[in-house]
Amino acid sequence: MGGAVAGSGRVYQVLRHGDYRLLWAADGISSAGSQIQRVAVAWQVYQLTGDPFQLGLLGLVRFAPILLFGIAGGVVADRYDRRRTLIASQVALLLTSAALAAMTAAGSVNLPLVYAIVFLSATFGAVANPTRQALVPALVPRAEMAGAMAMSTLSFQVAGVAGPALGGILIGQFGVAAAYAVDAASFAAVVAALLAMRTRPPVSPQARGGIEAAVEGLRFLRRSPILLGVMGIDFAATFFGASTVLMPIFAEDVLGVGPTGLGLLLAAPAIGAVGGGVAMSWLRIPERAGAGVLAAVAAYGACILGFGLSRDLALSLAFLAGSGAADAVSMALRHTVRNLVTPDALRGRVAAAHSTFAMGGPQLGEFEAGAVAAVAGAGASVAIGGLATVLTSALVAWRVPSIAAYRTHDVELAAPTPAAAASGAPGTLDEASPPGASLHRRVEGRAD
Repeated sequence: MGGAVAGSGRVYQVLRHGDYRLLWAADGISSAGSQIQRVAVAWQVYQLTGDPFQLGLLGLVRFAPILLFGIAGGVVADRYDRRRTLIASQVALLLTSAALAAMTAAGSVNLPLVYAIVFLSATFGAVANPTRQALVPALVPRAEMAGAMAMSTLSFQVAGVAGPALGGILIGQFGVAAAYAVDAASFAAVVAALLAMRTRPPVSPQARGGIEAAVEGLRFLRRSPILLGVMGIDFAATFFGASTVLMPIFAEDVLGVGPTGLGLLLAAPAIGAVGGGVAMSWLRIPERAGAGVLAAVAAYGACILGFGLSRDLALSLAFLAGSGAADAVSMALRHTVRNLVTPDALRGRVAAAHSTFAMGGPQLGEFEAGAVAAVAGAGASVAIGGLATVLTSALVAWRVPSIAAYRTHDVELAAPTPAAAASGAPGTLDEASPPGASLHRRVEGRAD
């Protein structure tokens, strides 16, 4: 998979950049807070209704704003000052969590209000997430972008393990309102970090607004085979590899390990993901990051396949941990490729599109897994999904050779301007010369 990015050193060394270090630390705290909120909302909804179906609706309520407003959030991230936009979105998210805390403490909360606030929070998140991702490249040198993505992935994975555990402790010891209050405080940490930053990322003077801007971003994606391939394989992996919804069946009927075993099965992927994130932070990012994405997704699918076929708890836990580690590696490398290939003026919109792919896959995948399990059984459903993921990785590698050939030191694409796009100049969104066309031709022509 090649050597390291020139000058990148060990991945964790990217933390020497003060502004990135501020955002990285605050983002880790905020991610943990968001996980605490997810646990608190799920607990509260179940306490209010006692209905598993109502719990399932939470996923739809969270995904709907991404589907409806995701691209619009990316337009906002590209059109306005990203630092100020992120501050505003974090304040809005803080207020939604504070509202949940206040209503819960006052005993005035009800199910429609919880759903409404969760929807509102996800809507603000549709702006915050692409804005935060688009801000990172302004805080680190291009040569260390891969390291920044790996460290951000590690922070996210650690929060995914620590957040739910802390949420359970807070709810058990102090109640649901306290959990919401801690989540609100976590957003304050991000605001404080952003206010302390010295970097003032420039606003792209050619940034467009409205439908025109959304179409510009989608047009860029359509003409960027590397990005479409990476996003497509991410969607396929999360769609075919979805298995969380079937874990109770594995614990009870397949492995016969009961509730205790269920907790281990649910924790294993997160533990593996943290391990993968830690390994990425200590190793050098491979120069051929695209090939790394393909290999990591294939490994993820193989682990899911192994889990579906396993009838032993220890072996099942090992496969699940392996899937988590492979997913962490894939995530870091996917974000690296996306940020290096995308012009700065389009980063928010591309990040928003990526988020839609990333969130849509698991949501639809859980439905697919349940439908197949109803016909063929849980083990067969998961095994078939794992095999499909491996085959998809091979198919994408064959159909989009530029992904495997892409090198992290390849030239950065110039951001298109409206004037250039109108004139059809090279490097614009013109059909004859799509962004990255020369890069893709040059990369695909490499023999090594």
